[in-house]
Amino acid sequence: MIHRRIFAGLLAANLILLAGRSQAQDRAGAPVFAPVRPGRPLSFPANHGAHPDFRTEWWYVTGWLQAQGQPIGFQITFFRIRTGADTRNPSAFAPTQVIFAHAAISDPAVGRLIHAQRIARAGFGLAQAKVGDMDLVLDDWRLRRAPDGTLKARAGDQAFALDLSLAPTQPPLLQGQQGYSRKGPRPDQASYYYSLPHLKVSGALTREGRRIAVTGEAWMDQEWSSTLLDARAVGWDWAGINLDDGGALTAFQVRDEQGQAVWAGGSLRGADGRTTIFGPGDVRFVTRRHWRSPRTGARYPIARDIQVRTPGGPRVWRLEPLFDDQELDSRPVGPVYWEGAVRTDGGRGYLELTGYDAPLAL
Repeated sequence: MIHRRIFAGLLAANLILLAGRSQAQDRAGAPVFAPVRPGRPLSFPANHGAHPDFRTEWWYVTGWLQAQGQPIGFQITFFRIRTGADTRNPSAFAPTQVIFAHAAISDPAVGRLIHAQRIARAGFGLAQAKVGDMDLVLDDWRLRRAPDGTLKARAGDQAFALDLSLAPTQPPLLQGQQGYSRKGPRPDQASYYYSLPHLKVSGALTREGRRIAVTGEAWMDQEWSSTLLDARAVGWDWAGINLDDGGALTAFQVRDEQGQAVWAGGSLRGADGRTTIFGPGDVRFVTRRHWRSPRTGARYPIARDIQVRTPGGPRVWRLEPLFDDQELDSRPVGPVYWEGAVRTDGGRGYLELTGYDAPLAL
């Protein structure tokens, strides 16, 4: 969701180092990023692939697995960042594109996230984000779309490894206005954004050298943009929920320093396939319970009510975490935030909470 668009800002220091630039360097060769505008319909499979003219992009997979009868949450995310490297530099080593990825599992038996991440400049067969269809590579991590439409995902390290097949059961859900998704008061504060809910998962989870067969259900977001959020924004809350009846709920809010919504939105796809798009006045996050991290001291609102207005009247989903400590510390590459598996009556999914450890440098 929106959290992926801002990694251009969060990774700025790392990308400047990779580019070998100084603040005094000539900016004549600085890239011009493509704008996000309404009225440009998405088409597939082409839009499953990378959009390298835009500043930042991400492919974000979350879901619930059953491993020997026990629930485990998982997340795999690939980011593509177009840097500020001089576009006139002919060197193959010029880091004009950077690929970053992280993966995590939420195991109640452990009681905290197990996390791994990687970063590399694109090229040399080590890292790539292919144009034309989904095919992302970062060393031995991969997320690609097979000819039959199934997504193949592989990520992990010595602590855990995921090797999953994710089969679509529904057409892409275009967020916002046919994929043009506003994230702020200005029209340019937007992204292109679609979701693939209700992915049928099969594969394996390896822990401590032991390979375990898993099944489950997942959700994938792909989003790309060039414009950062409103200057007042310090963080956001986002949820993607696979509903048991076949429906799908997306809800988000961008928060200011006082915790008020700068912008909000989302969607509700019903079991019949009809979709309601939410505007800023249609979505409200209400906190029922906080959890404070013993490591960072950040206080997260992890038990939430999502209140939405639909044509059929108001509806509420009460989210409860699989367990409390699902804080993800991606420093020094990214921020500290909470990203965890959640349940609700009639569904399961993921909740993300950013900007609670410290305001994000947008």
